[in-house]
Amino acid sequence: MHDFFNLMTLIQMGVVIFFTVSLSVLAEVASPRVAGILSGYPLGAAVALFFIGLEIDPRFAAESALHTSAGIVATLVFTYCYYRGSVLSRKLGGVLQILCACLAGLAGYLAAAFLLSFAPGNIVLAIVLPVFAILVFIRLFESIENIKIDQRVSMRLDMLLFRAFFAACTVCIIISTAKMVGPTWAGLFSAFPNVILPLIAIIQFTYDPEHAYVILKNVPKGLACIVVYCLTISLAYPVYGVYAGTAMGYTLATVYLVATQFRKQLRIRNGQ
Repeated sequence: MHDFFNLMTLIQMGVVIFFTVSLSVLAEVASPRVAGILSGYPLGAAVALFFIGLEIDPRFAAESALHTSAGIVATLVFTYCYYRGSVLSRKLGGVLQILCACLAGLAGYLAAAFLLSFAPGNIVLAIVLPVFAILVFIRLFESIENIKIDQRVSMRLDMLLFRAFFAACTVCIIISTAKMVGPTWAGLFSAFPNVILPLIAIIQFTYDPEHAYVILKNVPKGLACIVVYCLTISLAYPVYGVYAGTAMGYTLATVYLVATQFRKQLRIRNGQ
């Protein structure tokens, strides 16, 4: 078990560091909107559930996946509390504003996760709760304007290393609190925004809070991918095993993401 958590921690750290740095660069090169949507792709959660299924039991992971899907609600609460905390502490500016925003987001996440821990792990709630929450938070964030980063900072090696170090510290703290728990809390902690948190903090520190808010605005649209992924492996792991189930989960999550973005482009072209 000790070796399992060490291996899982190292791989999760690698995944989170790579995607956090990549998405921060993508936010600069493409737009914060794109980075926000892609931050909802199943990354850290998928790694955690994969190793839970591989080293403990596929059925245990399948049950955890239902709680991970429901845990999307806590992730959404985190994003909104971070946003409100940042807005309310804007007079502080700089690092203090980011710190207040992070603390507000973490408090919101833990409160929501605590309430969700009492919810039964069934497929109905795993669909209804996150879908309803996604729609609600899309509405709450709709007043934020999708702006781009016009003047990018020069991308130096020391800056990339700092971003990687910050992401590594974040995921270490998160994972260390999630060890040796039952499937309910294992699933809920698997849904923790371990990519979103360092990503928005990095962008807000490097640029303006408004750029981080654009990422937060678009996170709910991307988190539906995790719902699709979790529901797929909750059904596939007990029947097809961890490897095939993971492949099926990523396939359907990717199809969903591509299909929704293709539909959006069609609506833009048709002037809707």
